[in-house]
Amino acid sequence: MNLLVCERCGERADAVPVIPGPMVRCVECGHRWPFRRLPLYCVTGPSGTGKSTVAGLLTASLADRFVVLEQDVLWQAGLQDDSADHRLFRAAWLRMAAMIHQSGRPVVLCGTVVPPEFEPLPERALFSDIHYLALTCEPMVLRERLAARPAWRQWDEPRISEMLEYAAWIDRNAQEMQPPLTLVDTTDVPAIETAGAVRRWILALEGCPTRS
Repeated sequence: MNLLVCERCGERADAVPVIPGPMVRCVECGHRWPFRRLPLYCVTGPSGTGKSTVAGLLTASLADRFVVLEQDVLWQAGLQDDSADHRLFRAAWLRMAAMIHQSGRPVVLCGTVVPPEFEPLPERALFSDIHYLALTCEPMVLRERLAARPAWRQWDEPRISEMLEYAAWIDRNAQEMQPPLTLVDTTDVPAIETAGAVRRWILALEGCPTRS
């Protein structure tokens, strides 16, 4: 199941040599084997915009066709990568999603990520496409949401200000990223409606009927 490890000779590759088919080719022995190259759906956005709540709602409404996962469950020892792009953490999630795709069900990954953090990675070759939708909200509302979080989450004023700057950066650059981000404003929208909008976005890209 690990697409970085040859199923015949057992050698491990740092990058995934994908060839038409789609197939993976071992750089050591030349062995080739087929794999499912499915699209990945990223529901992203700044902290406080509603990703976790939406993830819970999507899990129930998409369970028959997709696997919905939340990135933060792997943000722990060994993967708490402090580099600017969190490369180890991002690569681990792409490998995990690619393995799940071998079951035939696309992954919906909920958590803060932008195209420049996924698109340059070698593991990107394992996916036919990566689609990005970012939840946003008005700055004052975002500030209130973050300030109201429990103390253990450590949202002090400097950290809140940093997240507000990040949110503004996403708003400014969403359409210039490759691929661009689809934005969904959650300011005064009930979570169930936001989840419905995200669900329709996923199903439209997947070519599925949008049942209510």
